[in-house]
Amino acid sequence: MSLTVDEKARHRTCTGGIWKGTYSMYSEGITDQNYLRGVQVTDASGKVSFTSIFPACYSGRWPHIHFEVYPDQASITDSTNAIATSQIAIPQAERETVHATTGYEDSVTNLGQRTLATDNVFGDDSGATQLATMTGDVTNGYTIALTAPVDTGTEPTGGSAPGGDGQPGGAPPGGSASTS
Repeated sequence: MSLTVDEKARHRTCTGGIWKGTYSMYSEGITDQNYLRGVQVTDASGKVSFTSIFPACYSGRWPHIHFEVYPDQASITDSTNAIATSQIAIPQAERETVHATTGYEDSVTNLGQRTLATDNVFGDDSGATQLATMTGDVTNGYTIALTAPVDTGTEPTGGSAPGGDGQPGGAPPGGSASTS
């Protein structure tokens, strides 16, 4: 995954990861956990790269990847220091291809209930400002990219999970409350 934070945010710290089930760092009882997360400092062009898994789809949400931007490297140990928190929407064509493979059966069912236009985060513009571009294939892996404009003059807003309670919009893939 390649995330470019616009030129206003060069040399800023950016974190990214995929959550399913409960949200590590945010959900009660697991605020000291950080699974499926990564932290990197942007390079001179504002870019960071992460290697991760392809997100499944839980009930109520389009597949997505969360990311946060922090004002400096020292701030990353406290999620309340985030100056931007957003999500990357997975393009439909690649999502359909990956979710047709073994292990994503529950995602196919869950996606029958959701489109980008009806998603509670991406629905205002069908993900236009958060829709990634993707290249690659299931066999060799995908590269996903998004450029995110961030005003680095923003005061930290105390990042939080959707709804403020640390829970996603529905049961995770498989229907259990898995935390991994």
